[in-house]
Amino acid sequence: MKKYDSNDIRNFAIVGHGATGKTTLAEAMLVCGKEINRMGTIEAGNTVSDFDSAEKERQISIHATPLHMEWHGTKFNMIDAPGYSDFVGESIGSLAAVDMALVVIHAVNGVEVGTENMWSTATKYKIPKVLVINGLDREHSHFDEALAKARERFGSQVFPMQLPVNAGPGFNQVVDVLRSELITYKDDGSGEYIEEALPADLKDKVKALHEELIEYVAESDDSLLEKFFDEGGLSEEEMRAGIHHAIQNQVFIPMFCTAADRNIGVARLCDFIAKYGSSPVDRKVVHGTDESGNDIEISLDGKNTVLQVFKMMADSHGELSLFRVYAGTVSMGDDLYNTSRNKSERFGQLFILNGKNRTQVESLTAGDMGAVVKLKDTHTGNTLCSSSKKVSLPEIAMPNPNIHAAIVSKQGDEEKLAIGLATLHEEDPTFVYRVDSEVHQTIISGQGELHLRVSVDRLKDRFNISIDLIEPKVPYRETILGKGEAKYRHKKQSGGAGQFAEVWMRIESKKRGEGFEFVHSLVGQNVDRVFVASVEKGVNFACTDGIIAGCKVVDLKVDFYDGKMHPVDSKDIAFQMAGKHAFIQAFKSAKPCLLEPIMDIEVKIPETFMGDIMGDISGRRGKVMGMDSDGSFQIIKAQVPQAELYHYATTVRSLTGGRGLHSEAFSHYEKMPKENEMKVIASRQENDNE
Repeated sequence: MKKYDSNDIRNFAIVGHGATGKTTLAEAMLVCGKEINRMGTIEAGNTVSDFDSAEKERQISIHATPLHMEWHGTKFNMIDAPGYSDFVGESIGSLAAVDMALVVIHAVNGVEVGTENMWSTATKYKIPKVLVINGLDREHSHFDEALAKARERFGSQVFPMQLPVNAGPGFNQVVDVLRSELITYKDDGSGEYIEEALPADLKDKVKALHEELIEYVAESDDSLLEKFFDEGGLSEEEMRAGIHHAIQNQVFIPMFCTAADRNIGVARLCDFIAKYGSSPVDRKVVHGTDESGNDIEISLDGKNTVLQVFKMMADSHGELSLFRVYAGTVSMGDDLYNTSRNKSERFGQLFILNGKNRTQVESLTAGDMGAVVKLKDTHTGNTLCSSSKKVSLPEIAMPNPNIHAAIVSKQGDEEKLAIGLATLHEEDPTFVYRVDSEVHQTIISGQGELHLRVSVDRLKDRFNISIDLIEPKVPYRETILGKGEAKYRHKKQSGGAGQFAEVWMRIESKKRGEGFEFVHSLVGQNVDRVFVASVEKGVNFACTDGIIAGCKVVDLKVDFYDGKMHPVDSKDIAFQMAGKHAFIQAFKSAKPCLLEPIMDIEVKIPETFMGDIMGDISGRRGKVMGMDSDGSFQIIKAQVPQAELYHYATTVRSLTGGRGLHSEAFSHYEKMPKENEMKVIASRQENDNE
């Protein structure tokens, strides 16, 4: 396998909103690079990227898929990332590992919420962006509108490197602004084209754009600016370093025109990436920490090996860890140290991938990307390095889940289920699960309804576990609003040893969030102090089991102030029972009530859907706390009871035609309205009686 210098590698992720044609664009690139002979289609289920059965069935990308090809002496490591927000973790992991983002925008729909999110993520990782307007062969495609929207949203530095000549059905011609020529593509899917002089009616427009391009480039280099003024122009070769530099600083964001399903515009896009795109040398230094937690610089030309795993992947051949090398070289048989897990790992077979197709390689050098047969105890985001100099790269931050469901499985499947859930979380860190001891359910959480359904299907297919999803129970809490007291005598005589204990108890409410406090104010010798712990144990049992609705008891103070005992029959269990029942009686006399969890939510939507979303929040007993604008999008901040948020992610997408997103996080507990409280208590008591 040919070895490439770091300077000749192009690592980029193809990202954007769902259904913009990213997978088709990747497929067209592979045809141009002669990796495949003809393009597969989403409908036929034969693209290189979408090889998973769930992807074929649903006709969408679910996993980030690594691809590679050679173009004019450069190696492209491409990642085709999903556009649907349910699988955003795959896209985030991809952008964390590459040097450039190819952001695809649909020629009909323009800038969408997924476009914005990927742009923001790429900006967070400080990688340059290149825009591609795809689908220019569609009816109602709007290049000028898409360009204007992109400039409005991402800045005036968005610059059209090409203009479509005949957008719409039959589209096959673009004007190349850099070379001031007309390009006509063959309509046979090969990606080949012919170059001609500009038609007269386009010369003035292209000349103005060409001069604007030169100004962008010259501004980043004083010697070029001087040459431009002296000679009135610059050649493409003279502009080369300037364009590259301007893209790295994002003072210039190039935009391209394609119709990927017919392989139009793709070859010239590949030319541009090879000539001007980011290489690992442009991010020569990355920041990490040493063993003591001090900030350090990790350089591409460092001798010690440093790599980071950005994804776990499973297919019919087994499991793989996908990684990027940031320094040194990794070879088959190497022992590297996982600083995230404090364990050594031996590297087995190394591969470069095109979807499910694996090509074995002996080694990979700094800047390159590849895969290794699954390591023993290495997870997404972990750093592996030479044991002689232990360093850690920052973990990849994933978004919090925004949808939750409880799972019900067949008895006897518990062990398989535990392994299956752990495996899915390892492969996809945005899929989260926990066993909730408060509501006695296993809760799975993800980025959307589709994300959960796909995860459940994978559990069934891979681990042969049949599970159902049900609504998770809400972890209500019980407390009191007033004061109460009780005197309870526990007496049991059943032949043999008896039981006797009497507990006098006062309770009072505490401020919200102050928790539970147990004290005693016993004086005299009515009760031996050894039984204080027994009474507290009994009270704790009652607090865990709940009193009015079977929910955890919080925010109150218990004072065990007196009682009685028997010299023979008083024992630990007797005082536990007396303590528990005294507490129950006192609790019921102290204005008991239910508290419900309140969530902070943020909903990001196009402005046109404000009314629908605000009305829906109000219908969920929510309170709008504030609003921000973010370009043409609005962000609504609100607080909504958790009980009203089941499948809210689905509602947001439904109300906004898939253009809205939301996030949620726990805020606090709050007293429930009486009417809702009575319904919950009645429902819980009914379930207990069944």
